[in-house]
Amino acid sequence: MSLPKVYETVVHMLAGAGGDGDALLCDGDKLTYTEYIRCVGGFAEELIALGAGGERVALICGNSIHMAIASFAGHAAGAQIVPVNPIYTERELGIVLADADPVIVVYDASAAELVEPIAKRLGITYQIAVGDGGRALDAWRGDTLARLPDKLPAPETLATLQYTGGTTGIPKGVNITHRQLSVNISQRESAWPLSGSDERILCVMPLFHVFASSVCLHPAVYCRGAMVILPRFHPATVLDTIEAQRITRLPAGPTILHGLMGFDGFAARDFSSLRSVYSGSAPLPEETLRQWQAITGCPVLEGFGQSESGPVLTVNWDGADIVPGSVGKPLPETEIEIVDVETGNEVLDVGEQGEVRARGPQVMSGYRDRPDETAATLRGGWLYTGDIGEFDGAGNLYIRDRKKDMVITGGYNVYPREIDEVLYAHAGVAEAAAVGTPDEYRGEIIVAYVVPAGATDAETLLAHCAQNLAKYKIPARIEIIAEIPKTTVGKIDKAALRKMAVAR
Repeated sequence: MSLPKVYETVVHMLAGAGGDGDALLCDGDKLTYTEYIRCVGGFAEELIALGAGGERVALICGNSIHMAIASFAGHAAGAQIVPVNPIYTERELGIVLADADPVIVVYDASAAELVEPIAKRLGITYQIAVGDGGRALDAWRGDTLARLPDKLPAPETLATLQYTGGTTGIPKGVNITHRQLSVNISQRESAWPLSGSDERILCVMPLFHVFASSVCLHPAVYCRGAMVILPRFHPATVLDTIEAQRITRLPAGPTILHGLMGFDGFAARDFSSLRSVYSGSAPLPEETLRQWQAITGCPVLEGFGQSESGPVLTVNWDGADIVPGSVGKPLPETEIEIVDVETGNEVLDVGEQGEVRARGPQVMSGYRDRPDETAATLRGGWLYTGDIGEFDGAGNLYIRDRKKDMVITGGYNVYPREIDEVLYAHAGVAEAAAVGTPDEYRGEIIVAYVVPAGATDAETLLAHCAQNLAKYKIPARIEIIAEIPKTTVGKIDKAALRKMAVAR
């Protein structure tokens, strides 16, 4: 099938917008598309004057109108933007900024005490604090002379340096060109078409993360709809905003969905405006999908991808039957294969589990300054995702686990996500995560961590596992805990759980 319109860059996409329709809303403030373009153009000209063209501009901002403007302005200035987690520690921030080597850093003024000494130490000449106590990037909203630069970036130039959110090791910067970015927006539009300027997309996921940029920031401009930004997550605020702003699309990771569903009075709220929920960034338990849809009547469309893939590869297509547990079918112009874990060369049959590899026009150019890791990940034109998956007979993809999370216990390969799904199916489980930990006898054993929903205990849950899993997959022990540790982007922190298991 042919793709809907593919813009040369996201800046060309913004340039094609305009008018008095709502573009951005946050904390009672609002920008129309005409004002949005003026602000982006005004800040872009300033960045150009500071030498941003062809260089990198780091953005260390929380969810705000300023972050949205800075993202498009960096692109409009011909720079490669580097979105960075604003709650990073000094160590984490120093590692990313040293690797990215930006010429300009734009950051929330509230983070000045952390950012400025690091920027000074690394020799980053230009430091721009924004928001309360800093610059207001929406200052150009009434400037009728402010406009986008005459020379916009070329499709083959670098658009974004997106650092991967791994839980161990040093982050890797993923190079994405403007063409790769734009084509993935149109691929996503093929499967998740937006109806136009009446769309109101709620952005509660962090804008520095690839999930929010791909399903909030860019789609809103593509359809000329509104992006309603929440600076932080709280269930009451999200539910109130859905009702008050008549939100039509809710991109949300599983952690957010769990938080909403567990909030007092959730089932009585008005979800009539919602057309779909987009779930990504972490695996969605099947039981969560069923409960959400049963209560709200709104479909949850799960997708699959990663920073290296532009980021979206597959989705449950809007309007098609949702297959619980599946991340759907490949986007147009995208090929997916399941190959053997050992060599990555043997293509496996339907129903066989192996590593997921992909190719398509949205796949990254490579990792910044990491030729060996690029060569290991991009092989023979394929992106090797590191995810374990399988296809069913209808072509639906299922992600079973991460390759590195596979546990070998007593000679058997076990993927912890299967255990997670079994535990989530028990009414006494609010959250669950299984990991492997070293064992002298079996090589590894499985330990599961559970946050209870009501009264339950480890013995009851082990009996439940025994009814639903082969003996070698049953956890050696189940730990009942108050909270499962998460990464800064809300994913379950398997590395922290492994440390807990070893310490125990």
